[in-house]
Amino acid sequence: MNAPLSAIALPAVAIRPVPDALLCALQARFGERCSTSRPIREQHGRDESPFPVTPPEVVVFCESTEDVAAVVKLADAHAVPVIPFGIGSSLEGHLLAVQGGVSIDVSRMTAVVRVNPEDLTVTVQAGVTREQLNAEIRDTGLFFPIDPGANASIGGMAATRASGTNAVRYGTMRENVLALTVVTASGEVIRTGTRARKSSAGYDLTRLFVGSEGTLGVMTEVTLKLYPLPEAVSAAICHFPTIAKAVRVTIELTQIGVPIARCELLDVNAVRAVNKQSKLGLRESPMLLMEFHGSAASVKEQAETVQALATEAGGEDFEWASTPEERTRLWTARHKAYFAGMQTNPGCRSVTTDTCVPISRLAEIIEASIADADASGLPYYIVGHVGDGNFHLAYLVKEGDAAERATAEAASERMVRRAIAMEGTCTGEHGIGLHKMGFLVEEAGSGAIALMQSVKRALDPKNIMNPGKIFAL
Repeated sequence: MNAPLSAIALPAVAIRPVPDALLCALQARFGERCSTSRPIREQHGRDESPFPVTPPEVVVFCESTEDVAAVVKLADAHAVPVIPFGIGSSLEGHLLAVQGGVSIDVSRMTAVVRVNPEDLTVTVQAGVTREQLNAEIRDTGLFFPIDPGANASIGGMAATRASGTNAVRYGTMRENVLALTVVTASGEVIRTGTRARKSSAGYDLTRLFVGSEGTLGVMTEVTLKLYPLPEAVSAAICHFPTIAKAVRVTIELTQIGVPIARCELLDVNAVRAVNKQSKLGLRESPMLLMEFHGSAASVKEQAETVQALATEAGGEDFEWASTPEERTRLWTARHKAYFAGMQTNPGCRSVTTDTCVPISRLAEIIEASIADADASGLPYYIVGHVGDGNFHLAYLVKEGDAAERATAEAASERMVRRAIAMEGTCTGEHGIGLHKMGFLVEEAGSGAIALMQSVKRALDPKNIMNPGKIFAL
């Protein structure tokens, strides 16, 4: 059986040195935008995963597709790894330079290149964040709905095939990316896809790169679908005596086809954490946080259906948040749940796992995972985009406590294996990175992994594009 990553250590770090000739060439081309400063390198060698800092040898701040292409061409000539870097919000070690090399920071690539309101499309540079994008297009009456919680970069969201709270209604990055500008491993700039909503022209290279985690190329521009801002928006919270009852309401809503926009679950520990951080005063019990989009009439109809189902299932304290201020307050608290949970145990690190299962198995896996978490003796909390069968469980472990880390990793491993056994996936939206390489083999099978490796070798023969992630070569 293919074991997941060691509970304590990274895979063997094997640094591929950066030759002086490459460093000199980068410094000559980029000047002050090329840095070997230790603090900057360490910043680019950490993310939100529980792994130790593993910095690159050099960081280059790129401002255009041409900049990225120049870096990659030089790296290719010297067979040196490159790791794309956006905001640094990864939870699975995607950004760690386990083979050293050059970190390509795209955070200065923040241009909204082209907005086509009549076509409901927008093209942005990879460093644009989702909050920036929605702020800049607000006056068009449109918005981009994909919301993973963190204010992630659009390039990072495409690279990890992110989804988040709105996926129930609007889908994931996979469904919402129309086209890409990509710098390949040789430094060539290619375009995949068009602004047309469908195509049957050749291989779907856009879908190949979306979710590739920087292992096949560096995305520099992304063309996205946009959606009209809904005429009416309403949010509601409902508390339940047990997690199981909350989840079963979610299952029923999904199965009868209620077009709910968001359906989020917070367990009692998560509710307690957001209460403390955001001063909400919510009842400390399992809670569903829901949002409805549409016309005034359709939102009212959806809400009445949900309220009836929730009440029948034992839901209590059903409350509406109809004003923008009330909704923003609730969703801001939900987005801060990860860090709020962390702050309940200062000095701890989070070992966080997400899975996604067929909706009919959701209650079963959550109940089993809670029983396992309670038995572990570790503090934990659960949040989930449960409308599409996806949830996250975070264990809090003392910094440097190997025994607690091992306990958390073992419990997370059991949770992931439950999901795979239920015909689900080891990750609904976090991606594979370093943390779930072994689980990917279990989920996909050795034949599928071999095919992925063949694609990787064909597109990146020198293995310079974010090496050591997804699978080993």
